Amino acid sequence: MTFAQVRLKTAQGRWILAATVLGSGLAMLDSTIVNVAMPALGKELNAGMAGLQWTINAYTLTLAGLILLGGSLGDKYGRRKIFLIGTVWFALASALCGLAPNIEVLILARALQGVGGALLTPGSLAIIQASFCKEDRPRAVGAWSGLGGVAAAIGPLLGGWLVEHPGWRWAFLVNLPFAAIVVLVTLKHVPETKDEQVHGKFDVAGSALAALALAGITYGLIEKGAPIPILAGVVLGAAFVWLEIRRSPDALVPVAIFKNRVFTAVNAVTFIMYAAMGIVFFLLVLQLIQVSGFSPTMAGSAMLPTTILMLLLSAKAGEVAKRYGPRIPMTVGILVAGVGFLMMYNIGEGTNYWLYVLPAVTVFGLGLSAAVAPLTATVLATADERYAGTASGVNNAVARTGSLFAVAAVPPLVGLTGNAFENPAVFDAGFKAAMLISAVMMGVSALITFFTITTNVLAPDRQLSGK
Repeated sequence: MTFAQVRLKTAQGRWILAATVLGSGLAMLDSTIVNVAMPALGKELNAGMAGLQWTINAYTLTLAGLILLGGSLGDKYGRRKIFLIGTVWFALASALCGLAPNIEVLILARALQGVGGALLTPGSLAIIQASFCKEDRPRAVGAWSGLGGVAAAIGPLLGGWLVEHPGWRWAFLVNLPFAAIVVLVTLKHVPETKDEQVHGKFDVAGSALAALALAGITYGLIEKGAPIPILAGVVLGAAFVWLEIRRSPDALVPVAIFKNRVFTAVNAVTFIMYAAMGIVFFLLVLQLIQVSGFSPTMAGSAMLPTTILMLLLSAKAGEVAKRYGPRIPMTVGILVAGVGFLMMYNIGEGTNYWLYVLPAVTVFGLGLSAAVAPLTATVLATADERYAGTASGVNNAVARTGSLFAVAAVPPLVGLTGNAFENPAVFDAGFKAAMLISAVMMGVSALITFFTITTNVLAPDRQLSGK
């Protein structure tokens, strides 16, 4: 594997950090801004609930299905090259989103955005790992994470302002100048690195089967439980598992990585936990705008306390988990986040932000801050060192898949179909039911965590046996 030896304090080091933060920030900004734009674009494009679900899920689907392949392509052909291709692809797809004449074109463009994101997202962190000298990598990764959190905080505020002033289309078009800056900085300052030891063919068939399986199940769930697409998705999913077993250890997802029972358990926790959060992130902004009467800017900034708490407390939560084990911090954190969802049940018509919204998102943020860092550390600690990158990628894909399925399945389950988002009474009832479902899912995640995650899993001298 080729490595550069750039120091973080040099001018080139700062430019590399800027390029990777802006690049990964593109995808982060887009996800938060788009949620705020949902009501406005739904009205202008005459889209019902299914159209709004697909606007979110088309992006998540291609991103989740192809993100592991994107990382592998970077290792083989050059991380800078794939990062640049992903950035340009993402920008062109964003332009198509902003110019979409109808909801169908917007959904297609969002799927193309996800492809760009799958090339862009894994490359940003891989470039940092491969470009900086070994002693500077931890600080570079920390700076990348912190500055990425700032992008997440800015996104809702920027999204609300864009929707209220130039219009919802600028929620997508705003990506173009940022992407141009990323391309220019990357071309001038970021060194090319690749893994010279990569061999064999890429698991394109595995990626295609995974994406098609996700598409079939998602389509069936959104379209009120259509059985044939769901069945086709399940069959394709089974074919994906069979293919990965056949291709191991060179598969997209090496089967050996799941031999550790704690790794398997923590990914189950991730799936359920992020499914619950996906529902909340999708529905809360709609509830605040359509039912509570908040402006887009106010609704977009509602989750800001959660982001701030994550920035302030996540590192400390990681230290606690390293010292005392991840089981208790994760269990308590997930339960507290679930309490936050229960508190959101009270958000409705004429809701006062300070009395109801702020306390709920604050409690949720405290719980999330306690849970996420230990969860991520456990994922990496329970995988063999040679699978560290794959383990992180698998967990990322699992999280996105959980959100994908939940956003597809739960709204129809609670009666949010057709033009429900334009009927405040109907949407309010569905939102409250969805918050209860989300809270129950967090409770299930906490139970799995408590009974499967071992206390000493982060101990430096533990064996990677999962026992």
